[in-house]
Amino acid sequence: MEITRRRLLGVLAASGVLAAVPAGPASADETADGVARLLANTIGVFAGTEEANSRTETAAKVAAVERTARANLASWDAANGEDELFAGVPLGTSDPNLSTTYQRLYEIALATRTPAVSGDLYGSSAVQRRVVDGLSWLHTHFYGDQSQGYYGNWFTWEIGISQYVTRTLVLLAGTDSASAALTGAYVDSMDAYLRNGKDGDVDLDSRFHTGANLADITTNRILQGALVGGGVGGARITKALTDQLTVFATIDPYALRHGVTDGHYADGSFIQHASVAYTGSYGKGLLSRVVQTLKILDGTGFANGAELVPVIDGWVRNGFAPLIFEGWMMEAVKGRSVSRTGTGYADVATVVEAVVDLASLATGDRATALAGYVKHVRATSRAALDPATFVSPLSVVRYTAILADTSVPAADLNPPARSVAFNAMDRTVHRRPGYAFALSRSSRRISKYEYMSGENLLPWFQGDGAHHLYLSGQDQTQAFGVDYFTTVSPYGLAGVTAPVELRRSVPESYDGDLFYDNPSHPLNFTASSESQNKYVYFPTATQAYSGGAVLDGVYGAAGWVASDDVPWRDKRAGILPDDFVAYRAARATRSWFLFDDEIVVVSAGVGDAPGGGRAVTTTVDARIAAAGDRVAVTGGDGWTHWANTTQNVSVGYLRLAGPAPKPRLATVTRSRRTVRTTNPDTPVTKQVFSLTLEHPADARPTSFAYALLPNAPARRPHTPVRLLSNTPHLQAVHHPALALTTANTFTPGTHRTAGLTVQGPASVLVRREKTVTVAVADPTTTRDTITVLLPGRPLRKISGDEAIHVSRAPGGTRLDVNTRHAYGRSFTVTLR
Repeated sequence: MEITRRRLLGVLAASGVLAAVPAGPASADETADGVARLLANTIGVFAGTEEANSRTETAAKVAAVERTARANLASWDAANGEDELFAGVPLGTSDPNLSTTYQRLYEIALATRTPAVSGDLYGSSAVQRRVVDGLSWLHTHFYGDQSQGYYGNWFTWEIGISQYVTRTLVLLAGTDSASAALTGAYVDSMDAYLRNGKDGDVDLDSRFHTGANLADITTNRILQGALVGGGVGGARITKALTDQLTVFATIDPYALRHGVTDGHYADGSFIQHASVAYTGSYGKGLLSRVVQTLKILDGTGFANGAELVPVIDGWVRNGFAPLIFEGWMMEAVKGRSVSRTGTGYADVATVVEAVVDLASLATGDRATALAGYVKHVRATSRAALDPATFVSPLSVVRYTAILADTSVPAADLNPPARSVAFNAMDRTVHRRPGYAFALSRSSRRISKYEYMSGENLLPWFQGDGAHHLYLSGQDQTQAFGVDYFTTVSPYGLAGVTAPVELRRSVPESYDGDLFYDNPSHPLNFTASSESQNKYVYFPTATQAYSGGAVLDGVYGAAGWVASDDVPWRDKRAGILPDDFVAYRAARATRSWFLFDDEIVVVSAGVGDAPGGGRAVTTTVDARIAAAGDRVAVTGGDGWTHWANTTQNVSVGYLRLAGPAPKPRLATVTRSRRTVRTTNPDTPVTKQVFSLTLEHPADARPTSFAYALLPNAPARRPHTPVRLLSNTPHLQAVHHPALALTTANTFTPGTHRTAGLTVQGPASVLVRREKTVTVAVADPTTTRDTITVLLPGRPLRKISGDEAIHVSRAPGGTRLDVNTRHAYGRSFTVTLR
């Protein structure tokens, strides 16, 4: 097994995982032993073992495997015609149907290798031969001919079908029904369908072979290498593993490898599709796949998985844990999957299974902390986690053992108070024991939204300052999830400023097509073209300012400037065709200052784009409740209070400056198909509360500020903060009880506010106690140096980042912060 060590040195040095793949070649016997162990591990992962499957806790999982296989066999028996293997799943033009057909064959094969399944299925050579016959028939008629295949979505052909075929062949390996000829034919075909690869293999320069997609492809190829066996198979395994290891390297945006921006960043962000914040969908898929692969490779000699455990542990601690609130995955990092009917609790179940398995690979304090986090999620989740949904029966056993281990206390990986700036993906998360606040922004770096394949049909403002405020103790399926996007107007998402106009979804805009089809145009608009990505699926904004600073991991500031997206810019420039549909954005300069009991939102320059002539609406907040819940909206004198006494949750809204927002409470019924073409046509009825500020057409830009108070009582509180400045140049707030001043500056030049002078665009927090602590960040990601002046007696540096140089200046203390290539990172210093 020859390994090109130079590739690993170049790609993986920064991640410290160079020892993950053995450097020397293995003997033929060692390779054969490793392959045998790999195949056995894989069957164990998916089918379990006799010992594991005999346990009470795996009974539901085993029963589900059997139930699914029997339903598939019944559907197979009911099939009628030459164009289907399973009833109602016609083949020949639908790639999802072909993938579903292969999935059902896999599910039948799985039952034949799953101990504790009934004897007429488990170990049945007759059923296994039938699966082989099905594979052979599909290859002959619908898959093997390269000239007829590869219609529809590239993912189906390069990842989806290959995953089911490969796993099925692994399950059949070593049985009387296994066929070397059929396996070889399928491996050759799967290689040929890697059309975004190179010579039937992965191409690390391909935009399709990145992140979670790369992990899926390479895991398939690792298993295919085991099926091929021998020296060729061993080389295939090593090459695939070497390629997969590139996903462990932290993305450096200033030194991209293969031009890839997909992956994990130093601040915990995860990006897929080049510019989409995606921890909660593709990110969890990547986490699940790499941990699963380590279990498959355990003891094979092909990899030293212990070298990778610390990297994955870092993903969990800094990337996933902040985004999971009481067992719910936050919507801000789910891309187009926010429109699916699956819940945030189900998303977290996938993460929990990966953490369970990661804990079994870890040792010492790391293993204890991971197990404690599993317990914490279980204890705080408002929906019971069903381990029968886990992929592996072995994971079910491990999960049960963790819950039963009294020596491991339940413990969150988050401290009780935590503020996280995921600036690499334009997201901010602020957590307190009673709530979590998630903010979605966009920029030249990060997409405003993701639409694709008829999913997330009404997405336009999801990255325009939209927020989700999660309240402790609430069942989040009653507050967010698909029903939130179904019943809340897409123009009235919480936190959004939107023009008053009617926008059309992609299918409505293009005669029912799920994308803009114009291959003859110089930009080559096809289903999977780069132009489709850039202009239809996930367009970015056109301005750079989006980000903020965090002080001691506890308090935060975020700033953002609204702008048009790339499609509108290029449509006006004449780059796009006349029939291409693009929309112009409204305008606003906005800050969020994140304290303990208050989230202060400051807005200036709010209105339509120059010459737009449209009215504009800003939604302070939007919340949903079940039709039968007891909901009360009260207030007056700049105070609005919303309470759902059925759920025992409430939010207060305190006006700090500007016009008074208008509360509304309406009952809304819409179909879940409104937001996704393949959702069931199920009507959803919710009470929708909104608090809005309306700006008339052609009115001068306005400014306002308000505070969101999670879990506030009904009585109006005293104003907790002092608004220092609210202009498109400078927005600042002082919190007297915390001795904390927060400021965002947006334009070049000198900006002055109480006790603070800042040069140029920046985000700054200053806390004056016995010592003075300062945090500074560059929200534009473009500046080399930020200078801050603290007036008063000269201060000296006690501790802090080396990037901050402290010196005396006339009238105070000067801080010069080296922000070059920091990508929005916060720098902190403590002074006395």
